[in-house]
Amino acid sequence: MNILVTGAAGYVGSVCAAELVRQGNQVVAYDNLSAGHRQAVAGGARLVVGDIADTEKLKRVCKRYGIEAVMHFAASTLVEESVRNPHLFYSNNVSGTIALLGVMASLKIRRLIFSSSAAVYGEPKIVPIPEDHPTSPVNPYGETKLVIERALAWYRNAYGIQSAALRYFNAAGATEEFGEDHRPETHLLPRLFAAASGAKRAFQIYGDDYPTPDGTCVRDFVHVLDIAQAHILALHSLSKLGSGIYNVGHGKGYSIRSVLKAVEQITGRKLDVQVSGRRPGDPAVLVATARRLRRELKWQPRHSDLKNIIQSAWVWMQNHPKGYRA
Repeated sequence: MNILVTGAAGYVGSVCAAELVRQGNQVVAYDNLSAGHRQAVAGGARLVVGDIADTEKLKRVCKRYGIEAVMHFAASTLVEESVRNPHLFYSNNVSGTIALLGVMASLKIRRLIFSSSAAVYGEPKIVPIPEDHPTSPVNPYGETKLVIERALAWYRNAYGIQSAALRYFNAAGATEEFGEDHRPETHLLPRLFAAASGAKRAFQIYGDDYPTPDGTCVRDFVHVLDIAQAHILALHSLSKLGSGIYNVGHGKGYSIRSVLKAVEQITGRKLDVQVSGRRPGDPAVLVATARRLRRELKWQPRHSDLKNIIQSAWVWMQNHPKGYRA
């Protein structure tokens, strides 16, 4: 299949593009490189530098390479930044995606896998969170993902675009080739590793007064390879999907302090820890139930044991101490 992967130079997009190539697909990696890295584009994928808001370029690319399906990862993702600058997130995540959908409708490209987020739920009333849990985002990032999820149903009815929205929780871990390299870095494991390696003097815990067993946020971590596999399974099953909305989670939550202790054990290094105030827009607990994904798509999180996640990410960071700059 000829597949356009937007945001394919980013963390999850790069791994998914690599898996698609490995399975014999023709992949066009479309990324403006504002947050992604040219070196993260999978070998065998054709990189096109461009913005999803550039509809004329998108049309040319889709026509030239005979695109049959789209996996859409391109988005602004930093929760704290979304609170400070919601305009950027509505511009990139909403307006940009609507532009992409317009191109798909005009060219009759009718298969789309959308990278959504657990942030659509907000503060959960039930844990683990099922897909029919009420959606009430507590930050603009989650709100922009929810806006697109709602739009997809209308685009399906009007233009025949079959889609699935995958609400994944905390992507983590690494493959031998691809890992996390964000600028700035806000994700938990890279920040812990930076403190463990001495790149940062101390690890900051943002709030220890949440209503959780140890006061720190609780999160559900999913290995990036398992997330990629969920996207690929959804793509191959689009014609028979029901609601098209799936949680991608491991179903087990870990507090920030428990992950910190696991990192200390695996790296053999004691971290200097400081506690500061809560970050705006951070829910206390985000843990998924992925029963629907397991039942309907036969998905299994084969790599998402916390120890495996930490070890794979630690190995990648040691091999790439400067990220993709090296």
